[in-house]
Amino acid sequence: MNREELREKANGLPLAPGVYLMMDAAGKVIYVGKAKKLKNRVSQYFQDSASHTEKTRAMVAQVDHFDTIFVTSEFEALILENSLIKRHMPRYNILLKDDKGYPFVRLSAGEYPSFSMVSRIAADGARYFGPFGGRAETRAAVDAVCAALHLPTCRRQFPRDVGRDRPCLNYHMGRCDGFCRPEMKSEEYRRRIGQAAALLEGKGKQLLREIGAEMEAEAEALHFEQAAVLRDRIGALSALSKRQTVIAGICADTDVWGLREAGGKYCCAVLHVEDGQLAGRETRLLTAPGGETAPELLAAVTAQYYLPRPLLPREILLPVDSGDCEELSEALSRRAGHQVRVHVPLRGEKAELLDMARRNAGEEAERAVTVDERARHTLEELRRMTGLPSPPERLESFDISNTGADDIVASMVVYVGGKPLKSAYRRFKIKSVEGRPDDYASMRETLRRRLSRAAEGDEKFLPLPDAFLIDGGVAHAQAALHTAAEFNCAVPIFGMVKDDRHRTRALVTPEGREIGISANPAVFALIGRIQEETHRFAVTYHRESHARRGVQSVLDGIPGVGPKRREELRRAFGSVKAIRSAGVTELAAVVPKVTANAIWNYFHSGKNDR
Repeated sequence: MNREELREKANGLPLAPGVYLMMDAAGKVIYVGKAKKLKNRVSQYFQDSASHTEKTRAMVAQVDHFDTIFVTSEFEALILENSLIKRHMPRYNILLKDDKGYPFVRLSAGEYPSFSMVSRIAADGARYFGPFGGRAETRAAVDAVCAALHLPTCRRQFPRDVGRDRPCLNYHMGRCDGFCRPEMKSEEYRRRIGQAAALLEGKGKQLLREIGAEMEAEAEALHFEQAAVLRDRIGALSALSKRQTVIAGICADTDVWGLREAGGKYCCAVLHVEDGQLAGRETRLLTAPGGETAPELLAAVTAQYYLPRPLLPREILLPVDSGDCEELSEALSRRAGHQVRVHVPLRGEKAELLDMARRNAGEEAERAVTVDERARHTLEELRRMTGLPSPPERLESFDISNTGADDIVASMVVYVGGKPLKSAYRRFKIKSVEGRPDDYASMRETLRRRLSRAAEGDEKFLPLPDAFLIDGGVAHAQAALHTAAEFNCAVPIFGMVKDDRHRTRALVTPEGREIGISANPAVFALIGRIQEETHRFAVTYHRESHARRGVQSVLDGIPGVGPKRREELRRAFGSVKAIRSAGVTELAAVVPKVTANAIWNYFHSGKNDR
């Protein structure tokens, strides 16, 4: 649609609340917005552009058509807008930076439920808590909860390992009550797990009251030793919110927001306050196209931050009015099951907390600018050393891994802005090499498959990088160059040459020109990290492939063991040696008992000692 057609369509919209989606010529959503009156808001984009910000002009220039969804209230528009932003991740919307996604804590079902960390919720009968903040602090928080309640954090599986061996070191250090001992009942285990779940549900104060009442009852019954145990447990649980940011976020009754910009980078800080005391802090970087005001940033980010969360504070303090405080309060109150007030304090202690949050956000924004500037400087140095036309924003690195002629695999690792982009990593099972290893042929096949997928328009292999980095010397770079020529691909290619310590000491062009990098510490460190990450990714895939093939070949012919059960055994035991050493009971925990007996007899009949 041309500009006049877009304006005519916008003028035909009703004066009703709703959400609009701007799309480019390829049909990709590039912006999602909400409006109290769709006609007024959408038509503004296609009027005189003199009053538009630079970001708006750039976005409107790419709009080919738009779609609208009508709702009955501003509240529904807020909910729908946030959902669509999460789904489409439009490039012109303000987004919370989060490469790995928000983790959830999963509590499995069964007699001995256990905690694990997952990326998404599944309909599997388990209980889920979250989403929480970073993965490292979430894992630390779960471990801290288990330690406070003396729950096991080792790798033992229950009930399989109950009474099987002596308790581990955690029991002897007093960090675990040894639920692997036969005298410890499953009922007590489930009771403790229930207490841990209550803490993750934000019911910490209620849990402390219950344990306190239990302690008083034990003391009145003259069970002083058990009362002392409960007293220590109360102390450990009370200290959790002060030590773990994730737990602090759950227990907090007030969140205080700060927002700062430095060098074009925006950062928000969230202070978690419990009973008037600071319990924890989170900071998040924002992806903002540019030209946004503080209210626009807060309106977008607070909705993205809170709407996915089932556990919410009772009060949220903002530094400026986002324009959506009333709608956000309504949405969060419905989700939380209690009143959540979103407002801007102007004076008093709460205003002082806002100043503290602003300072935290400012410090983090300054740090982020320093890191980004350092990365840009490193890429500029790499451009200067290699003669590239511009700093290589996107780099792709390839490596081959094999054991002789078996299980030959290749890895493709992507770095963007000097940082790994793991969502763009790819791996390949080499198909054209048989009988003996051939690194050059393997590299040619890998790059051919990568470039052919790009030529077909596969978005998983687009865009092309600013340079290819090939693990190996000039011959490897030449092999890659010949393959690139088949696709008329002009992306520069460099081999990564290693020293006798297996560190990348130089880059080499297909023409044989060697570029030393050891004299530049920043470039040397970057190329070294890329080479090590590419090698790690290739070796990991090779080991998985080798283990899978090893299990398959050894278990072939055993009655009842097909492809699905081979994979289940491989995941459960990891190697043929572990399967051979397992008893019937352990095997029966993975496969049916008849099959478990067949596997055990196969390895212990004396005829299959390979």
